Amino acid sequence: MSTLHAAALLLTDGRLPTGGHAHSGGVETAVATGAVRTMRDLRDFCRGRLHTTGSTAAGLAAAAADGMDLVDLDAEADARCPSPALRATSRRLGRQMIRTARHLWWSERLAAAADTPQGPHHPVALGCVAAAAGLGPREAALLAAVDSITVPAAAALRLLGLDPFLVHGALAELSAEADAVAEQVATSVATGTLPSRSAPLLDVYAEQHTTMEVHLFAS
Repeated sequence: MSTLHAAALLLTDGRLPTGGHAHSGGVETAVATGAVRTMRDLRDFCRGRLHTTGSTAAGLAAAAADGMDLVDLDAEADARCPSPALRATSRRLGRQMIRTARHLWWSERLAAAADTPQGPHHPVALGCVAAAAGLGPREAALLAAVDSITVPAAAALRLLGLDPFLVHGALAELSAEADAVAEQVATSVATGTLPSRSAPLLDVYAEQHTTMEVHLFAS
């Protein structure tokens, strides 16, 4: 196995201490409101997240790996995240990603990302780490795309007690779509276009989550 592939596998390992396990990607609020109750609901939720905010995150990660100016990229990420709660979560995860990267790979670009006011957004940090590990924009995009579906899926396992075999089977079904999203956004970034797909309901869920008296996840 090449170093390239090994780096990608390490960055998608759920045991990597980046803090992602403490977040639900919006699915905790979706469960609380009854929008996600079944395996089919979860599959639809993950697919929707992949093709909206997941696509946007993949584009930001690809741009970061491609060397886009970090100040401009931070502004682009902020503009694509209207929810204050989600912006705070994204930066919290970005700071944790940078902290983890100090023990994996380090570079001047990562040091610059670490100096971003409030910390870098998560997909930007992910793209910078991917580049430091020798991965290209498409691989960075794929990491972000996969993250957009695995985070809510892992949270749903704990929230709903779903069959883990069925949950991972659903993720396997979505893998080809994640590949396609990564390829599409990487191509767009290479031509100077950043994707800007949104999911307003996820913004609503994020704000609602901050008012929940009892919750298992941080977001």
